[in-house]
Amino acid sequence: MATMADVARRAGVSVATVSHVLNGTRPVRPATRRAVLDAVDELGYTPNTLARSLVTSRTRSIGLAVSAISNPYFTEILQGVEAAALEHGYGLLIADPHDDPVHELKAVRLLHERRVDGMIVAPSAAPDGLLGYLGRHAVPTVLLDRLVGGAGAAFDQVCAENAEPVARLVTHLADLGHTRIGLVAGAPGLSTTTERISGYRHGLAAAGLPFDERLLVHGDSEATAARHATDALLSLAVPPGALVTANNAMTVGALRALREHGLSVPDDLALCCFDDFPWADLLSPGPTAISQPAREIGACAVRLLLDRLASPGRAARTVRLPCAFVHRSSCGCPEKGPVL
Repeated sequence: MATMADVARRAGVSVATVSHVLNGTRPVRPATRRAVLDAVDELGYTPNTLARSLVTSRTRSIGLAVSAISNPYFTEILQGVEAAALEHGYGLLIADPHDDPVHELKAVRLLHERRVDGMIVAPSAAPDGLLGYLGRHAVPTVLLDRLVGGAGAAFDQVCAENAEPVARLVTHLADLGHTRIGLVAGAPGLSTTTERISGYRHGLAAAGLPFDERLLVHGDSEATAARHATDALLSLAVPPGALVTANNAMTVGALRALREHGLSVPDDLALCCFDDFPWADLLSPGPTAISQPAREIGACAVRLLLDRLASPGRAARTVRLPCAFVHRSSCGCPEKGPVL
C-alpha cells in the first residue's frame, strides 16, 4: 500500500508539501499541486483519514439531521448539502430525526459521538433539548429550514422566504375572483407554519377578504393528516372555492381528499401549493406553486458551517433565500411557466 512518503518521492516534493496539498492547509503552486495529485493517482494512494483526524482534531465530516426519508423536500436539500460538502472535501453522516424531539436528540448525540466537525440540523417544533445539547458541547451547527428564536439565535440559520410567497398565492387566487380561500397549514410550532399562516392572513387582508378561522386547518406537514384536514374543509356548509397547501406532502393529501369527494382541479376547486414537485410536468393540471431553492439552501448551510469552522468567534448569521412563483393551471389559469 502506497504511503505519503511514496507520493512525495514520486512527485519530487517533501512529505509536508503532500500534506498541504491533500489537506488544503497551505497554498501550493499549481504545478506542484498537479505533480502531487498525479502521483496520488499513479500510486493509488488513499489518505488515512483516521490517522489524520488524530493529528488535526478534524474528521472532515459533517453530520446532517433532516427528515429526508419522510419528506421529499428535505431530499433535495440533502442533495445540495452533499454536493457542497464533497466540493470542499467533506463527507456526510446522515440521521433522520423524524421531526420528533426525543429522536432528534438521540440522532444528534449519535452524530456528535462520531466526531463530526459540525452539524446541519432541521430542528423539530420543540428543539429545546437539541439546542441545549449543541450549546453545552459547543458543536458548530447550522439550523436549516426552520428558524428558531431564543437559544437558537446563537446558531447560524438558513431558510427560504415563507410569508410573502404564500401571500402571493392568496392574492393570485383572489384576483381570479375567489372569496373563500382555505389553507392547509403545517405542524404547529414550526416557524415555517407560523410564517406561512402569517402570509395567508396578509394575503387575505391585501385582497380585502376577511379571515375565517374555519378555513384554516392543520395538515401537520404530512399527507394523511392533510387529507383529513382537507376533508373537514370540504365538509363545511360553505366549503372554500380555492385552496392553498403549505408543503408538497400536504398537497398530495389534499388531492386525495378531493378525489374522494369527486372533485376536480381547477373546475371544482382551484389549488395552489407551497413547494413545487420535480415531476410537476407529469400532472394535469400542473400545480401553480411556490418553488423553494432547496439545493441552494443545502449548499448555503454548508458554506455557513465551513465559515463557522474557520471563524468560531464570529457573530451568528441568518440567511433567507427567495422563492420562485411557478404559474401553471391548477389555479384555473393557462400555464405560463416560472416567474421569479
